[in-house]
Amino acid sequence: SGGRLVAGPISKSGAAQPTCPVMDTATSLLECNWNVSHTLNIPKNSVDATDWASGYYLAKLIGSSGKQSYIPFVVLDNSRDADLMMQASVTTYQAYNDWGGKSLYNFSSSNGQKAYKISFNRPYSEMGSGQFLNYEINMLRFLEREGYDVVYSTNLDTHTSASSGNPLSRYKGFLSVGHDEYWTKQMRDAIQSSRDAGVNLGFFGANMGYWQIRLEPSASTGDADRTIVSYKNTNIDPYTITNPAEVSVKFREAPLNRSEASLVGVMYDYDPVNADMVISNCIPWICSGTTLINGSRLTGLLGYEVDKVDVSSPANIQIISQSPYLVGTQTRYSNMTYYNAAGGAGVFATGSMNWNYGLDAYGSR
Repeated sequence: SGGRLVAGPISKSGAAQPTCPVMDTATSLLECNWNVSHTLNIPKNSVDATDWASGYYLAKLIGSSGKQSYIPFVVLDNSRDADLMMQASVTTYQAYNDWGGKSLYNFSSSNGQKAYKISFNRPYSEMGSGQFLNYEINMLRFLEREGYDVVYSTNLDTHTSASSGNPLSRYKGFLSVGHDEYWTKQMRDAIQSSRDAGVNLGFFGANMGYWQIRLEPSASTGDADRTIVSYKNTNIDPYTITNPAEVSVKFREAPLNRSEASLVGVMYDYDPVNADMVISNCIPWICSGTTLINGSRLTGLLGYEVDKVDVSSPANIQIISQSPYLVGTQTRYSNMTYYNAAGGAGVFATGSMNWNYGLDAYGSR
């Protein structure tokens, strides 16, 4: 039925915060070091597991002027096993966040010059909710409505999971949803080792694990993993010489040579796309209980970024959809796929970011 109110309203007097300075002109790192205006204490209710259950939360801010914004966060529950774990892709939220005038993209950065380092210590621009309401909420609503047993985390938790015994291995399935483009080496290692240990993977989006990034401490507070590093170029990234395994380039490129398709099954090919998904191989156990047959079309679910199989895809990859789209006068194809890994895990990929809009009617799409 959607979200529910768990706290508030809480009234606070506003106060102007310090300007957020550029901490490093060479990388255009902009970071806020604001005074604490409120601390939210999240209860752990051992009697009622639904009280602040693991999930996505939005703190809604309403100013005296009537203007509104959000602060998104995820509540973890590391104390119980669950069938599924869905991950919020907050590093990608942040990569596109242009609050203060800098993102990892020239088109949304001041003076047309992107940053090489960006900070989590700043709000998200526009609605303040990052990419949650754009790409992830439809899957969230679907999972909860259909009664799946799910816990939630962020990919910052995936990043640190390798150093804590990889808790991803306690779940039957790991779900990467929507727009999960920016991964650290540690994220890739954790997800890949989970697959090899028999954890099923579901990639319900496109352009997954495309760019490798690094995480550094906050420049002002020293708190761990608050700064994203992304040069996207071996010629200017100092790690090219000192630590090539963590250089910030595409995973498919040298010196990494870790094609996304070798894990996901497919990899990013093109955008923007607005077309239909076309079922080409209706694998019986996948199509069971549906009305799908070979040739069925899933209207409007192909786009806006799409993936395809590659020579680096697993040898036993099964192509479920072969969906045509036009680039000028050229016809290209996107793929939805499934394969079984050596450790027994099943790996499913939609190959399309629009997939999630077919699960639930929330939002403009």
